[in-house]
Amino acid sequence: MNQNDDDTDWMIEDEAPPSNQPRTGNASAAGGPPPWRVLIVDDDVDVHVVTKFSLSNACFQGRRLSFLHAYSGEEALNVLRNTPDIALVLLDVIMETSDAGLMVARQIRDQLHNQLVRIVLRTGQPGQALEHSIILDYDINDFWCKTDLTTRKLFTTVISSLRAYAGLEQAHRQMVSLQAELDEARRLLSVVDQHAVIATLDERGKIASVNDKLCAVYQFSREELLGADPRLLHPSPYPQDQLADALQALKDGEAWTDVISTWRRDGQEVRLRVTATSDDGGAVLVGSVLQALKKPL
Repeated sequence: MNQNDDDTDWMIEDEAPPSNQPRTGNASAAGGPPPWRVLIVDDDVDVHVVTKFSLSNACFQGRRLSFLHAYSGEEALNVLRNTPDIALVLLDVIMETSDAGLMVARQIRDQLHNQLVRIVLRTGQPGQALEHSIILDYDINDFWCKTDLTTRKLFTTVISSLRAYAGLEQAHRQMVSLQAELDEARRLLSVVDQHAVIATLDERGKIASVNDKLCAVYQFSREELLGADPRLLHPSPYPQDQLADALQALKDGEAWTDVISTWRRDGQEVRLRVTATSDDGGAVLVGSVLQALKKPL
């Protein structure tokens, strides 16, 4: 049947606008959750009509279904490019070519880089493509012969696909949020790294890492400092009351802050306000230089 048949087109029109336009459906207007977007891809308009009718009352997590329609592989890809929040594609295998649907499935993953949308293949001629090889070779989520896909099975397939999409979407949002937090932490660390001396100590109390600022202030190379005893930078003897306070705080898992005296390679004293915290059996030390005093004569 021709996709532009005036007798059936009215049956598959949907009120939901493209995702880049305001949604005016009843759920959105009432402040409810937006519908799940389902793209039906088939060159037979009757399949669109029957599919939409079969799922007209479907609801998942309080959200109804909104249907988009495409009648060829190329049209399907254009819809997917312009509507990134499609949750499910019900995809015919044989359209303008015998493998048009398979090519669409591959391009969704490889060219559009859309790993979230769920893809359910449907075919009216299962003998032309082995189901097992398609499942193995293409990143799809289900495969059905149209004659086997009853209303009950279609409903079950769609709901299970939406459930999988919802889980993936939530995980993706969490990953994006964590990545944003990580980027912000890196930015802040970069700022601190430019203005503070930073060192970590391992469980033996030896220097495990230092930043460039510390090397520049104390005139030691990183290679000289790594694995060294931190007393290399301290005057001797170290104030026992101050040392005891620091060790007790670290033992209790608390941060310790005080002003300490340290030595540069050339013997110049460097006054440092340092904060130390415990870290997996070791310690992290972050300090700001208060003043560098000339070596006494």
